[in-house]
Amino acid sequence: MKIVLISTYEMGRQPFGLASPAAWLRNRGHDVTCLDLSREPLNEQALREAGLIAFYAPMHTATRLILELLEPLQRLNPTAHFCAYGLYATLTAESFQRHGVKSLFGGEFEQALVDLAESLSGLWAVSQSPPFDSNISLARLRFQTPDRRGMPPLRSYAHLVLPDGKHRVAGYTEASRGCKHVCRHCPIVPVYNGVFRIVDREVVLADIRQQVASGAQHITFGDPDFFNGVGHAIPLVEALHREFPQLTYDVTIKVEHLLKNGELLRTLRATGCLFIVSAVESLDDTTLLKLGKNHTRGDFFRVIEQCRRVDITLQPTFVPFTPWTSFEQYLDLLEQLRHADLTEAVAPIQLGIRLLIPPSSKLLELEEIRKLVGPFDAQALVYPWKHANPAVDALAEQVQEIVVICEKLKRDRAAAFERICGAARLAAGRSAEERVLPLLASRATVPYLNEPWYC
Repeated sequence: MKIVLISTYEMGRQPFGLASPAAWLRNRGHDVTCLDLSREPLNEQALREAGLIAFYAPMHTATRLILELLEPLQRLNPTAHFCAYGLYATLTAESFQRHGVKSLFGGEFEQALVDLAESLSGLWAVSQSPPFDSNISLARLRFQTPDRRGMPPLRSYAHLVLPDGKHRVAGYTEASRGCKHVCRHCPIVPVYNGVFRIVDREVVLADIRQQVASGAQHITFGDPDFFNGVGHAIPLVEALHREFPQLTYDVTIKVEHLLKNGELLRTLRATGCLFIVSAVESLDDTTLLKLGKNHTRGDFFRVIEQCRRVDITLQPTFVPFTPWTSFEQYLDLLEQLRHADLTEAVAPIQLGIRLLIPPSSKLLELEEIRKLVGPFDAQALVYPWKHANPAVDALAEQVQEIVVICEKLKRDRAAAFERICGAARLAAGRSAEERVLPLLASRATVPYLNEPWYC
């Protein structure tokens, strides 16, 4: 069967969510075309000929882009079976169903896609539609080495930017899926509910080998939390470093796990880890408790010091605009980032993120959230909410506008940070105290990937 796998957005990375199922399907003899629409145009010929068109829906932004594509692609190929897979496929099942998508797979999706392709090939004519199917699988799969053939080259994706101004080609892989934790705002939780699954070490290493052969000099591990299974993670990076001693990498780890496994940070640094992304979300303990983050403001500052002692950059991410945000809290966040010398380590968009409440969110367990939200918005794919103080919502919009403008003008992170600080002070009724900064980007002071990501 001719199959097209489509990614609309995966944060500037060559999509693992295409390469992994492509391997499974090709190994079963299917003709698979991978399309990453963040980097290449639609292949209309491949789409017209496909019996199965499957969209990878790992996050909110990607899913909204998919929904915009469905109607024109269905006109292009009205006989194809349309499918979506990934975290948001089953979370937004109702929206996909209304748009004519017949099969939706969450959790571990590779085997489900193979089963669907086999069924379409043998049990149904392409012009017919099997019953609507929505399925979440947490099965323990025996993963196969991702097949990255036919995708745009790594050099067309996000690069690592180093403090000396040099760029490195960055690859991307996943050593595990799911998460042991149940943070209320996280879209992983309604699908995995505290379960995580590892990818065999040799499969991960084989995937990295092929990316190094294609020019990768740095690898991002996209695991929701690299330390969900330290017994898997540490031997993996040690084996990676033995084979590729010049290769660097980055990982994502919870504050809670960084504190618990502080002694392992030296191992990460010795094996090539340049920076750690950590979803800090807030510096307000009440907000952290409501989000179920299981760390405190003080824990965050302790982790900063731990990382600095071993010379690993901490890159915190935030959800600074929530129903509980006050101007005082937002200004405190900015001041603490300045005081901790983290202004370069935080992508400006992280200072404008507003809390999303998607379908099945555990935030809806909170009575105050249920009272706050409006009816589900099937187009925006969220339960909308408004802050009690409209000026806080207005500031969130202004910060997002500042980020866009600074990106267009090639302002560096420090310049964007100062603009955001000035806007926040004015919104809070204080003096802006804005500094005059140059228009051209300055040299980075910490390593980071040059494509900021969104939810």
